Amino acid sequence: MDKNHVCDIRDHILEALLPAVPFDGWRWSAVCTAALSAGYEEGMPKAVFPEGISDVLSTFSDRADLMMLESLKALDPEEMRVRDRVREALVARYTYLQPHKEAVRQSALFWAVPWRKPQAAKIIWRTADRIWDWAGDTASDYNRYTKRGLLSGIIVPTTLVWLNDGDEAMDETKAFLDRRIENVMQLNRVLNQVKRAS
Repeated sequence: MDKNHVCDIRDHILEALLPAVPFDGWRWSAVCTAALSAGYEEGMPKAVFPEGISDVLSTFSDRADLMMLESLKALDPEEMRVRDRVREALVARYTYLQPHKEAVRQSALFWAVPWRKPQAAKIIWRTADRIWDWAGDTASDYNRYTKRGLLSGIIVPTTLVWLNDGDEAMDETKAFLDRRIENVMQLNRVLNQVKRAS
């Protein structure tokens, strides 16, 4: 199977799986059941998710990223301030995930286990990287890594706030996100001042 075919199969299994996650959690048995209901043979889940549930959750996050980028196609980032680009991207991602909030909650519990945190950090970094790429960032020096690291530090706490935000309009989440972005912008200004003075 080529990469695109594998991605398609993963997406189909994920779509069949998501309705069951609030009840069954991210269990391998549920993945196998979803694959069968999607019309695949018994061995297909292991073939396309060789690392098990961690691969399934990576696909879930990847799907959220791609849907976020799809919804952002209607916007021109060049017409927006940098902070607004980041805000719009994250709001778009949470909007897509809104019907799957319990699945995200279960995902957070899975990644909270200490030995899984390095992989979780890579997945969060991937989201931050995609947001900055859409926002037009072309930095190739240490600034590239600084920006993505800072954005990763925004995504994690904002997601926790979003998980507890019962408002469909996500007002609490958006307010928290605005504060976090402002804090990071202030920190960035201080770092630039220190750099110029050194």
